[in-house]
Amino acid sequence: MTFTPRTPRVVAARRLHRRRDREATGRFLAEGPQAVREALARPRTVRELFGTPAALDRYADLAAAAARDDVPVSEVTEEALAALAETVAPQGLVAVCEHVDVPLETALARGPRLVAVLAGIRDPGNAGTVLRTADAAGAAVVVFAGEAVDPYNGKCVRSSAGSLFHVDVVRERDPAEVVVAARSAGLTVFAATGHGADDLDDLADAGRLATPTAWLFGSEAHGLPAELVETADARVRVPLHGRAESLNLAAAAAVCLYASARAQR
Repeated sequence: MTFTPRTPRVVAARRLHRRRDREATGRFLAEGPQAVREALARPRTVRELFGTPAALDRYADLAAAAARDDVPVSEVTEEALAALAETVAPQGLVAVCEHVDVPLETALARGPRLVAVLAGIRDPGNAGTVLRTADAAGAAVVVFAGEAVDPYNGKCVRSSAGSLFHVDVVRERDPAEVVVAARSAGLTVFAATGHGADDLDDLADAGRLATPTAWLFGSEAHGLPAELVETADARVRVPLHGRAESLNLAAAAAVCLYASARAQR
């Protein structure tokens, strides 16, 4: 049987485009073969796999992996796939996944050496890119704190390029609580800010980046709240050697996280 846009299971899955439905069900959509592959590699994450006949044939290994895990594999029409996908040119696969976030105390109890805290970052593309960068730099935990975007927003999931399924994702309402918990877990807390008193290169030269670290990153538009910056152990600026006024959020996060990653290794 090939499902259409009116098939009840397609209709139910499509509702996961809305945050309130994601919150109510504890589920979200992961679109494209890369995201589906990474989701399937995380046990008990994928609940159903939708695919067009052409995509299920092209990515037969993913369909087989889903079937081995007793995940329903549902063939859908191109129209049904378009209804499930959010991209202009979808790649034929969409998975319904369980939320993967864990409590803050659980994530910190595992002894991470590098943590990224996204404090109030509202843009899903930026948030997903920072999550992907944190994963690449070896961070074990990414915290969505305060008024941060929903990590299960479709654009955020796509921008993470599968990294959403690699790290401990945490959602915490109060960023100040994250700072307190991180420090209690033995992490040094650095706030990334363009007007910080400490130069990133100076911290690296002094060996201060080699310790377990939690980095605080704020939104592109507004940066970190002043009261949160004050709670950090250091206010850190990325040195600008050219004439650019600043770095964008994703670039600054990459520089900071990789500086810590290098120092810790």
